[in-house]
Amino acid sequence: MDPESLESLANHMEKIQFAMGQVKGVPLPQDTCDVWDTIYGFQAREDDILVATYPKAGTTWTQEIVDLILQEGDAEKASRAPCFVKVPFIDLILPKPMKSGLELAEELKSPRLLKTHLPIELLPPSFWEKNVKVVYVARNAKDCMVSYFHFQRMNQGLPDPGSWNDYFSTFLAGQVPWGSWFDHVIGWWKARDKHQILFMFYEDMIEDPMREIRKLVKFLGRDLSEEALEKVKHHSSFQEMKANPMTNFSTLPSVVFDQSVSPFLRKGTVGDWKNHFSVAQNILFDEEYKKRMEGVDLTFRTEL
Repeated sequence: MDPESLESLANHMEKIQFAMGQVKGVPLPQDTCDVWDTIYGFQAREDDILVATYPKAGTTWTQEIVDLILQEGDAEKASRAPCFVKVPFIDLILPKPMKSGLELAEELKSPRLLKTHLPIELLPPSFWEKNVKVVYVARNAKDCMVSYFHFQRMNQGLPDPGSWNDYFSTFLAGQVPWGSWFDHVIGWWKARDKHQILFMFYEDMIEDPMREIRKLVKFLGRDLSEEALEKVKHHSSFQEMKANPMTNFSTLPSVVFDQSVSPFLRKGTVGDWKNHFSVAQNILFDEEYKKRMEGVDLTFRTEL
């Protein structure tokens, strides 16, 4: 962004009063709700690829892996633009002069790589009509909660999360942007055999990145050499992405993402929840988890 645009954005962000709205009972940023009909009417293309996640489940990581696969491991091609420009976030409306995900998506040539945090019941129907391939990544709820807490602390475009104790209750109640973790993962899990959905787990990706990259390559119908696969793995590693201005969000001004509060790419680990949950919170969480996940054949690992 040019200096004039940055100044305009900074002025806008200082005046902004963040508001949440709802679409069919799901909490979403008010700006998203205001143009909901346009978002829901989004026209997918047959060769689109959609990365869908609950927030803070490894979205940017997965986007970068998929993009690197499409570029056959060529890091230079993958660095053609910041990740939030090359992979439009279709359900996010940003303050001017920044373009919305919808606008960015319309400008892209096919095949497009797109991103959403929408629960499955809110996904624009054109994705199913066009039989689009969807990569869904799920992360255990405890680590998701911790990561989302720190993200809301630094993201000036989302509500202030308050204290950790406050946020713990807010998250469990599903009163965070994009709604309940439970509803999200269960909804996508139950739909995985009805559409072209590859359901992946963040913990599996941490445990054995190459194994999961191979799954993605197969799902996307690509054929990569061993050398190209190694490049995909290397360039999508946490260390590489944290140092890469195209993936670490350092190109966004601090009035949007204040990385002095918490870095966008913070830890990239499994089990950080143990540094935040009290014994009482863990008991409370496990009771709620058991109740909400009853009868669902979906298993998460909270440590490796």
